[in-house]
Amino acid sequence: MQAEIFLALLSFCVVATITPGPNNMMLLASGVTYGFKRTIPHMLGVTGGMGIMTLVLGTSMAGIARQLPGFYTGLHIASTLYLLWLAWRIATSTGPSDAGRKGRPMNTIEGALFQWVNPKAWAMVLGAITSFTRPDHMLADLPFIVGTLLVVGLPCNMLWTGTGAALQSLLAEPRVLRVFNVTMAGVLVLSILPGLKALF
Repeated sequence: MQAEIFLALLSFCVVATITPGPNNMMLLASGVTYGFKRTIPHMLGVTGGMGIMTLVLGTSMAGIARQLPGFYTGLHIASTLYLLWLAWRIATSTGPSDAGRKGRPMNTIEGALFQWVNPKAWAMVLGAITSFTRPDHMLADLPFIVGTLLVVGLPCNMLWTGTGAALQSLLAEPRVLRVFNVTMAGVLVLSILPGLKALF
């Protein structure tokens, strides 16, 4: 991969992973509710899941999604419903003191599997594959994309989780925490609206 293409890929990955979206809103909320350490498996799942998704789509499923529009539409509807359910969970989540008794953060496998119902993850991975691989060298270019996503993604995930963890003391008051959780749930819902427009 040429240096200028790699720099463009790096910029794309930084912007795509650090901007607000379902993953980042969930990591922020998890950091507030469960703290940084307990959210580490979730962070690793998000980062690793993106890498796995990139490999799978880059080698096979991208063609399926193009040839079967119904596949993408069905996945999109299912993911939207799941994200709405997650927004409800965030809006009604308990405070840090009750988190250990009434809930738990996502584990690594759940974080990785979530990428398959995350519209932003699909857009990001397909965008990276179509923009930064050469059709006749796709298998050779894919490792660069996966590696860049891994190297860039984890620090961005840590930033969002760390921000949430830092806000724990500020959100100790139940009413303040409730406002924060409802706001984060609203942002999560707003983050899926652009994708919904593609269905209509």
